[in-house]
Parts: sequence; C-alpha cells; structure tokens
Amino acid sequence: MFCGHSWLSAEGEASAHMQRGISMTHWFGILELPLLFLCQMYAFMTAKALRGGRLGHGMNLLAWGFLVMAVGHLHMQVDHFFGFNLFNFVLGDTLGFIAWIAALSTTWTLSWMGFYSIYKASKGD
Repeated sequence: MFCGHSWLSAEGEASAHMQRGISMTHWFGILELPLLFLCQMYAFMTAKALRGGRLGHGMNLLAWGFLVMAVGHLHMQVDHFFGFNLFNFVLGDTLGFIAWIAALSTTWTLSWMGFYSIYKASKGD
C-alpha cells in the first residue's frame, strides 16, 4: 500500500482487474514479448553492422543476453497463463529452480559483459 490508499497498491490493481478478466499485468506481460524479441533482433543487426571490434563484441553480448531474456520471459508467460513450467516439468522442482537461476544469471552476465565492453570501447581502452 502507498500512503494508505489501497487503490494505489499493485495488489489492489491486480485484484480489481482480475474480477473483470485479464489484468493489466497480464497485458503488459503479453506486450513485452514482441518488444523483447524486436530489441533482440535489432541488437544482433547492430552487432553485425559494427563488424566486430570491442563495440561490436559488446553489442553481440547484449544481443545474446536479450535473447536469453526474451526466451525466459516467454517461459514466464507460459507458466503464468497456462501453469506449465518447462524447467520443472523436464528437470523436477529443485533442478528446474536451479536452471531458472542459471538462465537469469546468464542474462545478467551477458548484459554486464556487453555493457562493460561497450564502456571500455567508449573510453578508448
């Protein structure tokens, strides 16, 4: 709750929309998927246009990070809408959770490495 107003809380918003059907959270989840894939596509196109070098290498790492993130978000939406968790189905609850953490870590690591490479290139190092 924010300032005592339940209508400003995420829980209040979600429950109000759930009574009428799909919540705004669901719609934003659906909307983010094509935008993530679009960002990923342009990241790869930009990396290719840079033709290597430290800047191109950094952009390529970011593109791979976006791809892992987009697939992860697709997985989250399938789990959210249909209750099907592929990691848990294939690997079981414990290993599925570990695989999910590994996917998140991969996304964060690729993004960090990409931004760091771009940062170093911008400084001329």
